[in-house]
Amino acid sequence: MEIDKAIRNCNDRRLKTKYNNAIYVVKRALALYSRTEEVAFSFNGGKDSTVLLHILRAAFFLHKEEEGCSVDGLEKFPIRIIYFESPSAFPEINSFTYDMATNYGLVMDIIQTDFKSGLEALLKNRPIRAIFLGVRIGDPTAVGQEQFSPSSPGWPPFMRVNPILDWSYRDVWAFILTCKVQYCSLYDQGYTSIGSIHDTLPNALLCISNSSGSKEKFRPAYLLSDGRSERAGRAKRFSPSVPNPKSNGASNMDLQKQSMLTASVIGVGDEILFGTVKDQLGLSLRRKVHSIGWSISHTSIVRNDIDSVAEEVELRRSSNEMVFIYGGVGPLFSDATLGGIAKAFGVRLAPDEEFEEYLRHLIGEHCTGDRNEMAQLPEGITELLHHEKLSVLLIKCHNVIVLTATNIMELDLQWDCLIELTRTGDLFPLLEPYKSKHLTTKLSDVEIAPSLAKLCLEFPDLHIGCYRESRSGPIIISFRGKNEERNQLATEALSKKFQPGAFSEINLQSPET
Repeated sequence: MEIDKAIRNCNDRRLKTKYNNAIYVVKRALALYSRTEEVAFSFNGGKDSTVLLHILRAAFFLHKEEEGCSVDGLEKFPIRIIYFESPSAFPEINSFTYDMATNYGLVMDIIQTDFKSGLEALLKNRPIRAIFLGVRIGDPTAVGQEQFSPSSPGWPPFMRVNPILDWSYRDVWAFILTCKVQYCSLYDQGYTSIGSIHDTLPNALLCISNSSGSKEKFRPAYLLSDGRSERAGRAKRFSPSVPNPKSNGASNMDLQKQSMLTASVIGVGDEILFGTVKDQLGLSLRRKVHSIGWSISHTSIVRNDIDSVAEEVELRRSSNEMVFIYGGVGPLFSDATLGGIAKAFGVRLAPDEEFEEYLRHLIGEHCTGDRNEMAQLPEGITELLHHEKLSVLLIKCHNVIVLTATNIMELDLQWDCLIELTRTGDLFPLLEPYKSKHLTTKLSDVEIAPSLAKLCLEFPDLHIGCYRESRSGPIIISFRGKNEERNQLATEALSKKFQPGAFSEINLQSPET
């Protein structure tokens, strides 16, 4: 009961509320599954599991007291612990887990197979109907979960109980420090989110500047000021469909794929569709995407409507490596972008407490708790992108990036910060930029059409197009590709098909406005 006493005596009203809600969920589960052997706790040695362990201890004793049972003779915690021992786990995690088992008399089922197979075998031999999990909103596994959620299709049947689902990073450390409980030593070495030894590093935001060139040192995890950067220490890897352009061993096929990465640009706004405002952001954004070597496969403007946004995002995210979307972000009824993205990924919009704190700091008392629609984000798939130059955060949902700019100046700043974040965090590959050449001619469309058609077949790696700035003006032919020599060869090949002087090279500027 030292846990309960520590929380009751603290001055942190938010922590007390979170604790009381979690205790209620646990007691409710213990009432629903009245036999102790029907419940279990999946413990992994991390900070969230550590918090839940102590909440379960406190809630179990409180539950027994309410039932009128004597707890004086209870020395061991009777709820069984499920621990999946992995060869890729940090040794410190294993050591900490076994220390907890000794210190608190935990009865452990140690599983050394994969999670699903181990769980199937365990549930065949034990009457477990519910498992307590230390899952929090924002975790990859939290998508679609509630405090009580049945297991997913294809898994053995059991109830997932998530007492700390709505806890933030700040809440977790407030509990640990207030209750003065032991935690894994890795958190004192700068680790803020611990996975396997293959994908986890200390959080660079906690690095202590070191001018001597000796081994880097890190501040402890509880000193991370912004909980939204909790997973910044997880090593990021590109999916197979988006190869890393920095790889020196890339095959010709890889290089070809890199040069063909495509993105879609989606604008959200009835005002653009009605012609009330010019779509300057879309034009500028397309040029910026081309400047990092990506091709635009599609651009569209959709209504301020959740279904319209969802339909377009779902279509484009599956057919492109990246989607950039702008407009329709905010608290107004017409701001449907985030709701549409959530629907496209099959998740709900859920309150993000840390984002709400950020908004309250940004806009003061106008941020009104649950009524603030801006504090709701697509659940479990959202990564907030921070940069010291940005007053408004950027939002990334898997391969969809939401830009919140409302004018060209804001877009320029957001894009520059996004590229800087990409260079340090590998958000998406930065490719060889396109090079371009432009020719102009007074020849007619009919005269040059056959030769241009053949040229496109001869140079399939180039984007060859032509247009007029006026109906009576000259034709401008553009050649765009990653290789400047190929552009030159194509212009020479076209020129050789006609009389000398039929084409003139011109330099075209690409203004951002």
